[in-house]
Amino acid sequence: MSMSRKYKIWDQQKLYFVTFTVINWIDFFIRDVYRDVFVDSVKHCQQKKGLEVYAWCIMPSHIHMIIGTAGELPLEGIIRDMKSHTSKSYRKLLEDKEALGESRREWMYWMMQRAGRKNANNNDFQFWQQHNQPEVLDNNKIMDQKLEYIHNNPVKAGFVDRPEAWLYSSAADYMGERKGLIDLIFIQ
Repeated sequence: MSMSRKYKIWDQQKLYFVTFTVINWIDFFIRDVYRDVFVDSVKHCQQKKGLEVYAWCIMPSHIHMIIGTAGELPLEGIIRDMKSHTSKSYRKLLEDKEALGESRREWMYWMMQRAGRKNANNNDFQFWQQHNQPEVLDNNKIMDQKLEYIHNNPVKAGFVDRPEAWLYSSAADYMGERKGLIDLIFIQ
């Protein structure tokens, strides 16, 4: 099976494990303002587009999610819109020299402009890598593996000692410790 066939969303009724990665694996999500833009975009897509979120975790250079759709819009359209909106928001933040005091701002912006010029799908700026690598979760074993992988990502990276300690994740929701930043539908 070719890569393009392997990474497509074929069945809107299924849940998918997706990964959104910043170009060149840049550690972009190290400031709350950047993470909050993504969280707000997810909330908007939940309220207005039918996005269903089952699990999520924001890492410095990428985001893992288990998502589905309520059927109002196709999942790939929701993903496209979310990535487009966040990309525009991040570009605006990086263009504002006064806003963040971000020491890496110019370098990150230059890298994203460079990637955009090299990619025929963009004009002059690219924030996200093109692919999301959606994997259909069609049985409980795979679903449990992906859920554990998502929640243990910050632990494996050495950021926290317990998954539920990572604020930008659904792990605390699943542990019953606290209500997280994004509304979830729990995997049973």
